[in-house]
Amino acid sequence: MSYRSTEYKAFEVTIADHIAEVTLIGPGRGNAMGPDFWSELVPIFTGLDADPDVRAVVLTGAGKNFSYGLDLPAMGDDFGAILADEAKAGPRTDFHNLIKRMQSGINAVADCRKPVIAAVAGWCIGGGVDLITAADIRLASADAKFSVREVRVAIVADMGSLARLPLIIGDGHTRELALTGKDIDAARADKIGLVNDVYDDLDALLAAARAQAAEIAALPPLVVQGTMAILDHSRAAHVDDSLRYVAAWNSAFLPSNDLTEALTAVFEKRPPKFTGA
Repeated sequence: MSYRSTEYKAFEVTIADHIAEVTLIGPGRGNAMGPDFWSELVPIFTGLDADPDVRAVVLTGAGKNFSYGLDLPAMGDDFGAILADEAKAGPRTDFHNLIKRMQSGINAVADCRKPVIAAVAGWCIGGGVDLITAADIRLASADAKFSVREVRVAIVADMGSLARLPLIIGDGHTRELALTGKDIDAARADKIGLVNDVYDDLDALLAAARAQAAEIAALPPLVVQGTMAILDHSRAAHVDDSLRYVAAWNSAFLPSNDLTEALTAVFEKRPPKFTGA
């Protein structure tokens, strides 16, 4: 079945005038990234990559927010086995495979030969930042807020932010965001180079993203793809190495009392209390 004729649960995909618009629609609150998101991301972006009618992609979120990031309640079963007592080689291998499958979704965005413009309004948290770092151009509305939030839920970010962010905003800013899990607004994101431009509201943001996509779509498509291939070549090995390392790291070290506490706190809607165990 063609990616165009598939009915997706986590995305809407429309194509017109050589431009694809991919919209996160949930089903989790705030377009949170649950099992449907991770299973649908690869076929969508490999389909766009192979579609000769598509020359540029606009990636955005439905509603007021881009994405709240990983849907922890929806993904709880995937964490259960590795957090169980006596979880040894089998569950850790399964978890390593899960990380690699999830990474392949973000990689499909990064590897898409059609330029991807991320249009970010509202919150862009955790996995949302992973996703936009895989885009080629990032734009924001004035109300956008960003957070590399994983450290606050006792997880080492493993979907690509730690590999790709230093290439976008530099090492110092990356360390500040990744080690504090702090929120930054659109003005700060613009200042450090996380986004290219900031627009007054969602309508202006989408208009600008669509205009840039149209500008790209009017250019020689194979030359655009060749330019992207050259730009991506020097960073590809670095990103791949970092992703493989963090997948192995989290398979070994992610299980902890602090992660259990973080997940419990999410379900109980209270602040976590970390002990370093």
